[in-house]
Amino acid sequence: MTANKQAKASSLLSNRFVQVILMSTLFLQIGIWVRNIAILLFVKKMTNGDAFAVSLISVAEYAPIFVFSFIGGTFADRWRPKRTMVTCDLLSALSVLVVLAAMMFGSWKVVFFATFVSAILSQFSQPAGLKLFKQHVPGHLMQKGMSAYQTLFAVFMIFGPVVGMFVYQRYGIETAIGIMAIAFLLSALSLTFLPRDRQDEKDQEPSQVLEDIKAGFRYIRSSVILRKLGAGFFAVGLGFGLIQPLGIFLITERLGKPEDYLQWFSLANGVAMIFGGVLAMSFSSKLQPQKLLTFSMAVVSLTIIAMGLSTNYWMTLGFQFISGLAFPSINIGINTLMMQNTEESFIGRVNGILSPLFTGSMVVTMMFSGVIKNAFSLVSVFVISGLFILLGVVALIPLLKLKGGIPTVSSSSEQA
Repeated sequence: MTANKQAKASSLLSNRFVQVILMSTLFLQIGIWVRNIAILLFVKKMTNGDAFAVSLISVAEYAPIFVFSFIGGTFADRWRPKRTMVTCDLLSALSVLVVLAAMMFGSWKVVFFATFVSAILSQFSQPAGLKLFKQHVPGHLMQKGMSAYQTLFAVFMIFGPVVGMFVYQRYGIETAIGIMAIAFLLSALSLTFLPRDRQDEKDQEPSQVLEDIKAGFRYIRSSVILRKLGAGFFAVGLGFGLIQPLGIFLITERLGKPEDYLQWFSLANGVAMIFGGVLAMSFSSKLQPQKLLTFSMAVVSLTIIAMGLSTNYWMTLGFQFISGLAFPSINIGINTLMMQNTEESFIGRVNGILSPLFTGSMVVTMMFSGVIKNAFSLVSVFVISGLFILLGVVALIPLLKLKGGIPTVSSSSEQA
């Protein structure tokens, strides 16, 4: 390759796939955040703040991850990825329009259906997107591409709630639902600019879904790298689940501040995540993903422990900012390692198996975080959370010993 070609390849944003996928993600994030905030505020209003009804929104959002993640990942490996993503966006838009039509006849409870269907479809669309990443992004740009993708998510963590609240409070739930449908349609439209799907001979080979799922588990079991990655993902979920519901108590009990101070912690975390994504993008060519992942997990674990021990507001806010800087690198490192060490034909299944490890462990510890706080103390919860993540660091240490990059997993498991 000539010097000019190398220079051109090094420019991430000149990659057509990256341009299209970021545009699609932009529209999707608008639709998702308008959905999340508008439906949350609408359900709260219609039920007079009933906590059980509000909690059902989270159930509708997270339950499909456990039920459909394996299935969605498997079909993402069987189907053509571009067609899968476009179809999922169109179906999401259609489901939202059905909800709007039902609401016009007085059945407001169907708003839960919009979240549930969208969450199911994302279990098919997300792994298909990762498969396209594997196809169209050169290996040396993979980590930088994941950094750009993660930075976009971080931006919407700050501005998404603002957009969702503005749309709902200014225009109402019907307009919010209409904007959701338009956003999903625009995402589908942008995806049509992707290169055509490759039509491999394997697409024509008949196989049973259950056998494909089993092959996915065998594939992960045969790879030391993916097993270690799963352990790290599981540990991060355990740690974050413990402290996720308790941020308000850190403000009021440990720091002695009013509840509204929590917004500054959220703002500091969101801003730090944006900077963290940009930093990860700039260092992506200099730092191997296993080192980036292990270092960022160690930083996050230590800052969580420090936040629990600190009684000074500004020090705690500083630790929160440092944690936010490092957190995007965890997602970037995990996704990059998974993409680099998984064959294209297994991307969907590997993602479908590893993702629930994080969500499942997080939900489990979220259920017990209040119990542990009441039985011991708030400090104990934060220390235990940090120690869980440190266990994940220990599990990843063997990957640091690998020199010259991580070898690709053998495809022999596919034939098992």
